[in-house]
Amino acid sequence: MMTRICILLLACFQLAASAYAGTLRASAVEVDITPNAPQWLAGYGARQSNGVRDRIYHRIAALDDGTTTVYFISTDTCMISPAYVDKVKEDIHQQLGIAPESIWWLATHTHSAPEIGPPGAPAAFMPERYNQAASGESNPEYTEFEEQKLIEGLRQARQQLQRARLGFGIGFSTANIDRRAMDEDGKMTIGLNPDGPTDRQIGLIRLETMDGKLIALLANYPIHGTDLGQENLKITGDVPGVVAQYVEQKLGAPVLFINGAEGNLAPIYSVYPDPESGHLDQFKVLLGDRILEANQRVGAMTSDIVLTESETTIESPLRAGLKWPEALKTYLRSPVGGAPVVRVPVHFLEINHDAVLWGAPVELFCKIAVDVRNQSRFPFTFYFGLLNGWLGYLPTAEAVHQGGYEPATSPFTDRGEDDFRQGVLAHLAGMPR
Repeated sequence: MMTRICILLLACFQLAASAYAGTLRASAVEVDITPNAPQWLAGYGARQSNGVRDRIYHRIAALDDGTTTVYFISTDTCMISPAYVDKVKEDIHQQLGIAPESIWWLATHTHSAPEIGPPGAPAAFMPERYNQAASGESNPEYTEFEEQKLIEGLRQARQQLQRARLGFGIGFSTANIDRRAMDEDGKMTIGLNPDGPTDRQIGLIRLETMDGKLIALLANYPIHGTDLGQENLKITGDVPGVVAQYVEQKLGAPVLFINGAEGNLAPIYSVYPDPESGHLDQFKVLLGDRILEANQRVGAMTSDIVLTESETTIESPLRAGLKWPEALKTYLRSPVGGAPVVRVPVHFLEINHDAVLWGAPVELFCKIAVDVRNQSRFPFTFYFGLLNGWLGYLPTAEAVHQGGYEPATSPFTDRGEDDFRQGVLAHLAGMPR
């Protein structure tokens, strides 16, 4: 009798689970993380803020199919150390019970927001900037404030999950441009190169309630947050933040700006001393209006969603002579009798059989992401850049041979492009059909 009862109970649980699985729930929250005191700003040389031009945020979207839950976090900051991301994920797990693999934490890449946490990889490329303290951490009080706000936002997102529908869209914007400019003697510098490779696709994910009210947009576009340069000391989300706030005002719901493979892509106006001379607000039209148009063209919405997570680690040789930070030792492997290799975690999220989102903690050159997209079997293939940290630039082999700023701030050799592309494509090919 007891065996029959157990079997019946198990069958009931399985029936309930199967009835719920594939029924999407979603939520979105926005948490203000604007500081009220001067902070050291990320990007460019060391400098402190002297005011606020725009509020900055954690924007969080949660998706739950009844079996798998994923939290996307878009933070107005330049970059985050993977070691710090790992630490915060563990804190989140302890306080909220959210599994670390459920967190997709993405930096928008504005160069006019406070540094968060210890430097990580930048300490290898700019050691002179991070020798003021043993930890190298520039804004410890702000870092603690930012983490607590993140945990608060995740708690709200989990509590506010509701039945939802999801759809995908594609748009196009000419707001970016290749920034690797070569002069007459072959020297490669940061500039504007209209003949260089670009990726101007907008990838859109729309979340709405069952009656069609917008919950959030996830807008994926590759662009550096460098409309403003070294001289600007006002806190702002730069292009990603200004565009996100503009679209939010039009639609009345959070917009998560998800950067793409922006390693070689700058805004068409770059490194100006102030927002007016940098035409910062013009990006509301150049990119914001294009996102709004893509939202109007989102295809069929569905609540019948299955989320499938997976990951792989791609290894590629470490550039000779680079002193790897001790804090990132788990991201380096030293084979016996062989050269050290950088270990790059790459995360994937398949949504039904329609889309795959994939991301890594690097500033990827756009040609690599476009190659992957062109060879992907998924109708929608979106690369989420600066995911769960920053390990430096991942340039093409051609760019490594040409030299310039990005290869100089990359831990990879000219093998990095091929190792990464082939590793990603092999993983995509191995996903169940």
